[in-house]
Parts: sequence; structure tokens; C-alpha cells
Amino acid sequence: MTILTIDTKDKAVLKAVKALLRGFEVPFEVEDDSPYDPEFVAKIHESEKQIREGNSVGLKKGENLWDLVNTK
Repeated sequence: MTILTIDTKDKAVLKAVKALLRGFEVPFEVEDDSPYDPEFVAKIHESEKQIREGNSVGLKKGENLWDLVNTK
């Protein structure tokens, strides 16, 4: 097995390389590097899901955040 790393941000280059590999029937994996901790990303996705489902508290203009914290 040989590992080949291609460092490009150009989507056209990436698309061409993938097409070439598929043409030669070479299996490949795409791994996107992220500067964020995967655990942190999972928490963000969970929070976004909760917001979509309506499980959040809104803060109206003029309200004090600490009033919301103290009453719940």
C-alpha cells in the first residue's frame, strides 16, 4: 500500500485527480483535515440539532441573560 497526499485547495484539481483514480479503478479515501477537535464539532452539531427542534431559549432585546439563568 502506498499513501499519496495531495495538498490543494483547488476543487478543479481535486476533481481531476479523483476522476483519474476512478479511471484506473484505484480505491481511495478522502480525509478532510479540520483544525477543530472532533468532540467540539460533535457538540456544535448537537446544539444546532437542538435549535432546529426548538429546544432552546431565546433572549429578547432588553432582557437580562442572568434573569433567564436564575429563573430556570
